[in-house]
Amino acid sequence: MALQGCGSVGYHLGKELHDAGAKLIVTDIDEKRARRLAKDFNAQVVAPDDIYRVNADIFAPCALGGVINDQTLPQLKVEIVAGAANNQLLEDRHGAALSERGILYAPDYVANAGGVINVCIGALGWERARTDAKVEAIYDTLLVIFKLAEAEGISTSLAADRLAERRLAIGSSGELKSSRMMNAITS
Repeated sequence: MALQGCGSVGYHLGKELHDAGAKLIVTDIDEKRARRLAKDFNAQVVAPDDIYRVNADIFAPCALGGVINDQTLPQLKVEIVAGAANNQLLEDRHGAALSERGILYAPDYVANAGGVINVCIGALGWERARTDAKVEAIYDTLLVIFKLAEAEGISTSLAADRLAERRLAIGSSGELKSSRMMNAITS
């Protein structure tokens, strides 16, 4: 497991993965954060530019956006890209490039929707059980996206966009647009 970004989100992801038995290879531009994660979870630390070249099942970008680009994409030696960073693809075409290389991409705005959903507790007054159910539904939404991408012969990033657009188009007109977007992503 290659983890880029050892801040709050990356640290907690690293803990969950370590607890599940994953071998971690980590990096962060702040070497102290990477060393902390390495110490706490027996992870290997690599230089920031080296994370793209490690052999791993999964690459989890949890730092800056735009990390999947023309320079980094050819270096990837992973089967899956799934992380919490926003806007992981520098350009839309990089989603198709991942697909062409046989790398499964979990679109960032779906994979990291849990953070936004949790905001709904305060902002929209949702109960904890409702938010937990929506967060757990992210897995099923990703499966729908993967199946749609395969069925239509498109990238998972394009499939996620199409799914969101379809769900927004059929949403009830009385809902707030932000609620409709959350439902589009997590239903």
